[in-house]
Amino acid sequence: MTVQTHTLSNGFRVVTEHMPGLRSASVGIWVNAGGRHERAEQNGIAHFLEHMAFKGTDRRTTLQIAEEIEDVGGYINAYTTREMTAYFARVLQEDIGLALDLLSDILLNPKFEDREIEVERGVILQEIGQSLDTPDDIVFDWLQEAAYPDQPMGRSILGPAERVRGFARDDLSRFVAEHYGPGQLILSVAGAVDHDAIVTAAERLFGHMTPVSRDFVTEPAVFGGGEKRVDRKLEQVHMTLALDGPSYRDPDIYAAQVYATALGGGMSSRLFQELRERRGLCYEIFAQVGAYADAGNLMLYAGTSGEQIAGLMDVTVDEMKRAAEDMSEAEVARARAQMKAGLLMGLESPSQRAERMARMLAIWGRVPTIEETVQRVEAVTVADVKAFGERMAGQTGSAMALYGPVSEAPSLDALRARLAA
Repeated sequence: MTVQTHTLSNGFRVVTEHMPGLRSASVGIWVNAGGRHERAEQNGIAHFLEHMAFKGTDRRTTLQIAEEIEDVGGYINAYTTREMTAYFARVLQEDIGLALDLLSDILLNPKFEDREIEVERGVILQEIGQSLDTPDDIVFDWLQEAAYPDQPMGRSILGPAERVRGFARDDLSRFVAEHYGPGQLILSVAGAVDHDAIVTAAERLFGHMTPVSRDFVTEPAVFGGGEKRVDRKLEQVHMTLALDGPSYRDPDIYAAQVYATALGGGMSSRLFQELRERRGLCYEIFAQVGAYADAGNLMLYAGTSGEQIAGLMDVTVDEMKRAAEDMSEAEVARARAQMKAGLLMGLESPSQRAERMARMLAIWGRVPTIEETVQRVEAVTVADVKAFGERMAGQTGSAMALYGPVSEAPSLDALRARLAA
């Protein structure tokens, strides 16, 4: 399997990977525009625009978009993150041309009819309401806000309801004009594909686009830290904790991921074994690394009762400190194996391959080989993991969000002091 790239004269990028033995392909367009590219008054517009992609074009109605892809047994969807918006389809090999035509149509020719805007506004407001009713969902938004206060990276992707209620056609068109130029678009295709045929189709469908004149400057993400508590009568306290960590471009990202996996990445991890299996303090607990182009964090989540939250948080901090002191070769080897297996098994899917290629191209301007990535994971040593753990233990940049019966939970300052002791 070979990754091939091509850039059109207008800056539009194409990346493909042929996967032998497959009869289908994942076809997607990733846009370097997400929540962090919004001005404060636009918060939520990138996600709103994603919803509007399927609400009709100059050539197709909403129903026709759905029928055309499903008539051939395909699947089409989209999502918004803080750094990108993705529009993608999964189809059989013979229907790649249809998928490309559909995706180009919804991106280049959206109608943004007032009636459809109102319909989708209602859908998004329901989505916001649902998230507020889902504690182990909304608490991560609050953690992001606490970690990156008063900056685009800390804002909700959905946006506040009051903003969503005010968006109009001109707001959507303005965001597209600012951020949907050919230099911000990546066509990524994986599976039963022919690179030259994809490039030819891209030239026909997107080669006429002209670069946009951008006066928007992406604000750097700066980990600030802070604490947000929402006291609510729930069965559990939902606790999230974040520490300032490496970005995707930081060489420490691999040590961070191995550390997070050993600390809280599975049933054999320290947090799972100590807090759930030995002490019975929680049902779910995990640690993971969240990384962006210029920032990142080590994040922990757990849910427990209001009476046990103090004990759970104290033990969590103690386990983090202990991991920096006595992490074993066996634990690091197991974490490396988990990461390697997760990467390789995930990339058996053309959808995962297409997404990875687009993200890597957006971040690094190239797509590292799978072998290169595996080698970087396997190169992480016990000393690397301990050094990262010590960095986290001495971390002053931290953030916390709590939701539920939070009265017994220790303060962030108390956790910082315990971590540093």
